[in-house]
Amino acid sequence: MAARILSKRGLDIKLRDLGCNLVALQNKNVVRTAASAAQATLSDFEIQHKQPLVKKTTPIPIALYGGRHAVTMLPGGGIGPELMGYVKQVFKYAGAPVDFELVDIDPKSDETNDLEYAITSIKRNGVCLKGNIETRSESTGVQSRNVAIRNELDLYVNVLHCHSYPGVPARQSNIDIIIIRQNTEGEYAMLEHESVDGVVESMKVVTQSNSERVARFAFEYARRNNRKKVTTIHKANIMKLSDGLFLETSRKIAKEYPDIEHNDMIIDNCCMQLVSNPHQFDVMIMTNLYGTIVSNVVCGLVGGAGLLSGKNYGDHYAMFEPGTRNTGTAIAGKNIANPIAMLSASIDMLDHLGHKQHSELISDALRKTICEEKIHTPDLGGTATSTEVVQRVIDHILQADIRAW
Repeated sequence: MAARILSKRGLDIKLRDLGCNLVALQNKNVVRTAASAAQATLSDFEIQHKQPLVKKTTPIPIALYGGRHAVTMLPGGGIGPELMGYVKQVFKYAGAPVDFELVDIDPKSDETNDLEYAITSIKRNGVCLKGNIETRSESTGVQSRNVAIRNELDLYVNVLHCHSYPGVPARQSNIDIIIIRQNTEGEYAMLEHESVDGVVESMKVVTQSNSERVARFAFEYARRNNRKKVTTIHKANIMKLSDGLFLETSRKIAKEYPDIEHNDMIIDNCCMQLVSNPHQFDVMIMTNLYGTIVSNVVCGLVGGAGLLSGKNYGDHYAMFEPGTRNTGTAIAGKNIANPIAMLSASIDMLDHLGHKQHSELISDALRKTICEEKIHTPDLGGTATSTEVVQRVIDHILQADIRAW
């Protein structure tokens, strides 16, 4: 083979080119490292809205003024308005940099003006704190406001962290379960019709695309939070096509996460297992209706509907609310509603926005109030009023004295 002979000048050129390539490669690696570091320090809110290269989404203008976040507040019905008032009080004393845009939706109206304005507000602000919204109309043309908001904003996944509170009387102790439910499909697709007189058909919709992103969300969540097992809840033995697709998709995604154990369980057996041996569960994923049932079962095991909060996520927006989505109309205005679930939802919202110091301040005050001092409302077997619980939380915030003012 003929050897190629380079002149001294040619050799210098080659060496110079090689040096440039090495510098370019080093710079590229530095940029990658810096990008990774920047992503690690971003809040969930910033990842959703300010880093289109991190998540392939269309940039959306978000209301953010002088370091403060604007958040849509939907009080809903029943005990919702009074619980939102407690959140405002606690945020005031904690110095949380959040300004609420209050939007009331009339439960008696068949019009959609209030609903449309609420959706516009959430799109503008990016984040919402929500009570359960009543839809009293019996007209088939008026859809559930709660479902409509989740569908319109494509809040495709709901996350409920079910955990025991030390000091709170409960049927089971040391529970720590993550429930992840598909939020926009299943039986809640709201596709019903009367085919002939006296015969009503309701469609259950399950798509591969939504099943896949819910499953991937669950496995990514498990990996990020050092969870070891994901259980898919289904009824594929009967609904072989719909639940079969959901189960098949979960199994396919599970193969991409060999470090996380995956199993599945039929929904009726799941409910029995939750009551008899809940500690076998770690992360659970399921379709919409099963999520409603399982969430309420687990909330009953840890103390009731007034303790846990739920998080709803989409690619663009996030919404935080009490975990069981109960209106509580029967106890509205009686000063006995448990404020813990809504306050926990507000803590989740602060975490999402990146205000870790404020969320930890309120969370610590909440823990001291219900776990150490055991100041409980009647639903937990106590005698304290709602305002007494909230006032004690505020007292602990003031005693901590780590505010900026």
